[in-house]
Amino acid sequence: MNFPQLVSLADYLASHGVLCLRFTCKGLNVAYRTKAFKTVVEYLKLSDDYKLSGVFLAGRSMGSRAAASVVRQLSQDDDDDDGFIQGLVCLSYPLHRPKLQSKLRDEDLLLTRCPVLFVSGSADEMCEKQLLEGVVSKMKAPKKIHWIDKANHGMAVKGRRTEDVMEEINVQVFSWLRENVQLEHK
Repeated sequence: MNFPQLVSLADYLASHGVLCLRFTCKGLNVAYRTKAFKTVVEYLKLSDDYKLSGVFLAGRSMGSRAAASVVRQLSQDDDDDDGFIQGLVCLSYPLHRPKLQSKLRDEDLLLTRCPVLFVSGSADEMCEKQLLEGVVSKMKAPKKIHWIDKANHGMAVKGRRTEDVMEEINVQVFSWLRENVQLEHK
């Protein structure tokens, strides 16, 4: 979708030499989005047009949930666990519904084995800080959380320019990608 964070991030990464593929998924349910995401990954993996040795998946809100589901599905299938997916970036991961913290959406995260970066707002009504930190502490995969101070689920921060928040997100994601690509090549 054309969320400002995704457009800004793709532009920033591309300007720093990172090939980015963005796609829109019209369906609003996570199963449909997961299927679409998986189809894109399978296309990239098999395509002669792109000779990629690996990819990082990223998404915002429900898109990050779909990306996490794809990572888990592909890593659990021994035939597909070839390291093609090198990492997962979750922007505003919706860990729970607003005011429904008792039902966590953590099952895919707990089974993920590739490195994961979470970029979340400290005031996100769909991802309470203590709950995400608790889930992350149980994850076996390498992981990092970057908190955007006082940001809500849409990454809006009162008193801060949107461009400044997006710059913070972009720098964090690019830095994390570089660290993880370097780890892959060591």
